[in-house]
Formats: sequence, C-alpha cells, structure tokens
Amino acid sequence: MKTTFKKILIFGTLAVVATVGLFCTSNADNNLVDYPEGYRTWTHVKSMVLQEGHPLYDTFGGIHHVYANEKALSALKGEGAHEDGAVLVFDLLEASAENNAIVEGGRKVVGVMQKDANKFSSTGGWGYEGFKGDTRERVVQDALSGCHSCHTSQKDSDYVFSQYR
Repeated sequence: MKTTFKKILIFGTLAVVATVGLFCTSNADNNLVDYPEGYRTWTHVKSMVLQEGHPLYDTFGGIHHVYANEKALSALKGEGAHEDGAVLVFDLLEASAENNAIVEGGRKVVGVMQKDANKFSSTGGWGYEGFKGDTRERVVQDALSGCHSCHTSQKDSDYVFSQYR
C-alpha cells in the first residue's frame, strides 16, 4: 500500500511539473514573433542603402528592402491604424560596389515587426525579431532595449519608420 501511494504521489507530482513546464513554455512561445513566411510576395514598400558613414552602418549597413502584409499596407496608405496582424519585414542584405553599381550580396537578417496589442503591450503593441541570414535563428535578445527604444522616436506613426510611397 505504501509503495502504491508513493508511486501515485511521484506520478502526480511529475504530471503537475510537466504540465506547468508545458504551460510556461507555451506562454513564452506566445510572446515570440513569427517568421514571415512568403514575405517576398507581399507589397514591396521601399528600398534603401545604408553606406559607411551612416550612424547605423555598423549594425544595419547594406541594402534594405521593406515589405508589408495587407494589414500593414492598409495602415501605411493611411486607411486606419495598424491593427493586430499587421506585419512589416525589413530584409537586410550585404551591399557591394561592382561596375559602378551597388548590388545585393548575402542576406544578413530578416527583421520583423508584428502588431499584437495584447501580446506586445510593453513595446507599443509591436513585437520585434531578427532572423539571422537565411535561417530561422532568432537574434533579438531584448526587444525593448534592442529595437523598441529606437522606434520610440516614431511614436506618432505607431513606431513605424517606413512610409508608403
């Protein structure tokens, strides 16, 4: 009888620990920004080249292409505020000069802003992530200090730098 009770107690404890662990992991994953599958088929909003001498060159030097999904595009066009589900992608590529032209090199990072007012309430409703090169490896360590602190200068445009041209 004692052995059966011990087994039940141990099994029950393990089940509770596993459930709590699963819940915590699940909650942590809910605060992650999704990889933007198919973003290159979205609307291309603009391109820009940051060259040596620009204040952000060390971190973001290269060719920038910005893409917007339908919800983000609507807001960029002035058809309302960015609503949950709006996603902006900043595709950063190496840049090199060849034959009097600036050409794309390898991908450095896929930067993503994903709007979800509840999920990302501490950063103005936006989640931020960077995916290294052509991988799904996450590179943002602290979205608040690493991303949002710079975007606060754009609070009047819902923390978005890009504009629809």
